[in-house]
Amino acid sequence: MSETKRRQQTHMVPYPSRAIVPERDLGSMPVLECSHLGIEFGGLKAVDDFSVVMGRTEIGGLIGPNGAGKTTVFNLLTKVYQPTHGTMMLEGRDMGSMNTVDVSKAGIARTFQNIRLFNNMTVEENVRIGLHNQIRAGMFSGIFRLPRHWKAEKAQHEKTLELLNIFDMAGMADERAGSLPYGAQRRLEIVRALATNPKLLLLDEPAAGMNPHETEELMENIIRIRDQFQIAILLIEHDMNLVMGICEDICVLNFGKIIAKGTPEEIQANPAVIEAYLGKRKEAEA
Repeated sequence: MSETKRRQQTHMVPYPSRAIVPERDLGSMPVLECSHLGIEFGGLKAVDDFSVVMGRTEIGGLIGPNGAGKTTVFNLLTKVYQPTHGTMMLEGRDMGSMNTVDVSKAGIARTFQNIRLFNNMTVEENVRIGLHNQIRAGMFSGIFRLPRHWKAEKAQHEKTLELLNIFDMAGMADERAGSLPYGAQRRLEIVRALATNPKLLLLDEPAAGMNPHETEELMENIIRIRDQFQIAILLIEHDMNLVMGICEDICVLNFGKIIAKGTPEEIQANPAVIEAYLGKRKEAEA
């Protein structure tokens, strides 16, 4: 499938804050607004003046050389790190006083560059952990195995299989997570993040370690997830075929600062990006 077809020839339009969002999201409040976000470690600015607006169903990309600050941005958005300066708004709600638990409940979920699954638990048990805020029966019902408890158990099981079916993994529900092939573990981590019912899904190098066929399937599934759940997705990725194929807007970081923002076509033609990132990658591959 061609890049333009994957992105469905999205028309990006100006938002009142001078950002650009997909035209389909223009009538809705942005899911994420970051303004002059940054953090310092011992006087070193790891991220500086990071400003971005994401439409409610936008697929965005965050790219840049290793060490550019991409994962640090994700850590700021999920409050693993508290920003030194700047503001973050999730659907118009100030995230300043939130911690990591608050952020998860508010609607931001993420995967990690290094897979973080409960390897000795089953696939289904891993997904159920993500459902803990969605389906509850109460401690009393659980202790005495009341009908409400069994109803909740059934609902969790059915929801888990529904989510696993996104990646055709329902048949793996009883397998131990740590025994899955690498690509399947990557997919399971995405499913577990979706189980939290997010408004914004952050994917940190989701195609890492995948073969070309798996990456192709991942691209189709990211679009499917966006369409089915009507959520925004922001991904960090070094696979430029994936980024340029599905992202509607791309932000390029270098040394913690944004050096370019725009559509895939604009980013590919940007001299600063070519010099700082795309060109260097091409030289390395030559």
